[in-house]
Amino acid sequence: MSMEVAPLRVGLIGESVQTVTAADCANQMGSGSLEVFATPIMIALMEAAAVSAVDAQLPAEQASVGIHIDVRHISATPVGERVTAMAEVTHIEGRRVTLQVRAWDDHELIGEGTHIRYIIDIDHFMSRLPH
Repeated sequence: MSMEVAPLRVGLIGESVQTVTAADCANQMGSGSLEVFATPIMIALMEAAAVSAVDAQLPAEQASVGIHIDVRHISATPVGERVTAMAEVTHIEGRRVTLQVRAWDDHELIGEGTHIRYIIDIDHFMSRLPH
């Protein structure tokens, strides 16, 4: 199916921010035994930043879906600190959008990597799902 993609451009930036709670920790998410910010929650925050950068530019009948993420979680963050994730569009090839993603806590960079999203037509995409 051919479709026109909204005027996305390299350099668009999105952000997502949250304060770490006990529910966001590895010992609650099943991703470890410590009470520190869980990697799956960091990834979700990065993906939310990417959605913020891309989807605001799309017409109502389109959305983006995540198809790949490659990140490193490089520093632990305790409960109570604020985490900010940022995503920047670095490459666009047709409907495929590549973003650089990073996350910081109150003190330092805690994660970085790349994320790829694909622009879809919502009705077509949903019609392909089993009912």
